[in-house]
Amino acid sequence: MTLLRPALLLIGLLALSACKNEAPAPVTDSTGAAAQIQTSQKVSDADPEQVAKAEAMLKAAEEAAAKAPPLVEGTDYVLVPNGQPFDTAPGKIEVVEFFGYVCPFCAMVQPTVAAMKSKLPPDVHFVYIPAAFGSMWDNYAKAFYAAEAAGILDKTHDAMFRAIHLDHTLKGERGMDKPEEIAAFYGNYGQDPNQFLSSMQSFAVASKVNRARQYMTDSFNGDQMSTPAFLVDGKYRVKGKNIDDMFRIINQLIVAERAKLGSATPAAAPATEAAPAANDEAAAHE
Repeated sequence: MTLLRPALLLIGLLALSACKNEAPAPVTDSTGAAAQIQTSQKVSDADPEQVAKAEAMLKAAEEAAAKAPPLVEGTDYVLVPNGQPFDTAPGKIEVVEFFGYVCPFCAMVQPTVAAMKSKLPPDVHFVYIPAAFGSMWDNYAKAFYAAEAAGILDKTHDAMFRAIHLDHTLKGERGMDKPEEIAAFYGNYGQDPNQFLSSMQSFAVASKVNRARQYMTDSFNGDQMSTPAFLVDGKYRVKGKNIDDMFRIINQLIVAERAKLGSATPAAAPATEAAPAANDEAAAHE
């Protein structure tokens, strides 16, 4: 599930940049992190080097979580008033990523997100929520939910990042892809482009996009919305100084929420066995 070869270890040392909901508009050039992605070398979805880098970052974050002091509201997380999980059954801990396919920073983080998702224990449920900031963002949010309805998301999620940020077969924020062009991409994954386009334009998909937009708005509670952003159990919006710090906080939040639920740590839990128990107040993060 690996797509990109950004220098993950370098990225982990940098302050996290984010794609914000500031009137997205087509652009013709790329700078900064976007340029870094565009000059990256193509890799296969099974590239062992990229997998190793993503897993190393994850392991470092897990080890940091096990040794870190209790989380601090306002520094490590923002408490979401009346926050609730988006789509997770009671008794499980939800981890949400707000993302956008057109966001270069989401593309850089995706290999580590995929590694984390594959290692989550049974009591943790991971949910992707596409940001709908208008313009091309909304078309890609519709495509996400149409792909989900078609049952092909596992095949197309990483591939869409590749198409936009590496192969440049789709424009993302570099221009305005027509819905027909986005639907054609899914034709490579067994979908009839016309039927897929119809699904993108359906009432069911529009309802999901609207629900996702409202949930993200509520989760940021008046703060400027940006991607990538992570939310644990609907209540704690992750802050962090950089990317690996965010994953450290996610790990601590999972441990804290598990303690609140009173459940034992599953054997497969990522680096949570050594984490100190946290009380309810200190355990809360964002």
